[in-house]
Amino acid sequence: MRYIYCVNSMYMNVGAKVSFDDTAVAFESKSDAELYKLYLLFKMMNSNTLVKVGGNLLNTALNLHLPVKFIIKQTVFNHFCGGETIEESERAIQELSQYNIGTILDYSVEGEGDEKSFDATRDELLRTVKKARGQALIPFSVFKITGLIDTKLLEKVQARQELSADERAAFERGRDRVHAICRWCHEAKVPVFIDAEESWIQESIDNLAYEMMALYNKERAIVYNTYQMYRHDRLDVIRRDYATAVKEGYYLGAKLVRGAYMEKERKRAQALGYPDPINPTKEASDRLFDDALRFCVAHLDHIYFCAGTHNEQSSYLLMELMAEHNIASDDRRVYFSQLYGMSDNLSYNLANSGYNVAKYVPYGPVEAVMPYLLRRANENTAIAGQSSREFSLIQNERKRRRFAKQG
Repeated sequence: MRYIYCVNSMYMNVGAKVSFDDTAVAFESKSDAELYKLYLLFKMMNSNTLVKVGGNLLNTALNLHLPVKFIIKQTVFNHFCGGETIEESERAIQELSQYNIGTILDYSVEGEGDEKSFDATRDELLRTVKKARGQALIPFSVFKITGLIDTKLLEKVQARQELSADERAAFERGRDRVHAICRWCHEAKVPVFIDAEESWIQESIDNLAYEMMALYNKERAIVYNTYQMYRHDRLDVIRRDYATAVKEGYYLGAKLVRGAYMEKERKRAQALGYPDPINPTKEASDRLFDDALRFCVAHLDHIYFCAGTHNEQSSYLLMELMAEHNIASDDRRVYFSQLYGMSDNLSYNLANSGYNVAKYVPYGPVEAVMPYLLRRANENTAIAGQSSREFSLIQNERKRRRFAKQG
């Protein structure tokens, strides 16, 4: 049976009954007390001023070693992060697994940029792979290249600048770290996402990803590169990468996201006088993201992909495309993904209807993860309607529960 839903005045047939307004499913894992804590948290996050001032105060308090860690950990940290360690993240892993949602352990500590920190990050990432091995509960690993190789070195390589002997050796050590993680993932049969970063180092990252794909994506996609669709050239890059994968006999792994560095990208382009790599409008980015979904679904012969999105319309579109192409909701070549603590109305309703879903679950020491937490809080207030949408859904579920008890 097929059902029809209205999304932003567009009607779409979807292959399973899914409504992202179903708060009973979205918040089934939350007790009344937990839901009230969410209500208070998102009520605060609805205020841009409070988020900015509060974030700065918390950062200052941590830097001054004031006793605020407990407050942070019991509020915003517990909502957006799995824990301070892999072991502490077990709670989130098990909670999500009860609702058929996978966990992507995301070590969110931003390194110090030296060889010792790069080695430490590699070793921690290998521990996430070891944890994921043989566990359906953890379908992917993830890492950032800048956690393993110096950013300035990646920038020099992309700019085709000559490297010194020491720089060449440092780059090779970084490449070896990337290779070690991808090799472990291949041996453990754990697919891995290589996160996208700024445009002035992205080509260096892409080339490392292509090298790893050619080595390890022969039977299926193990290594996934990330495409930020707010960049106007990314669909052309996906098409080119697909053609290369077909020609060279491996599967393209693609994670599609809208992007995370727009303000930084535009400021740099303006300051240095080169063309802005970002789409001129949000609508243009939305169209490009959806066109990338269409391309990937139509070319599943050599593509495995993950739609990393909090956008409801794009999620409905992907369900529609899967139905049109007779792709089963649980086909392992197609995944949906959202961040832990955000858009549970998407994650839980998709998983409840049989789609493959995984949440990014960041972890790391509270002090080290603060930059991530501040970005998440600012993102919720910066994305038009994101925080209000989350807050509204929480309010609706609290009302639904009150009426259910009364009736």
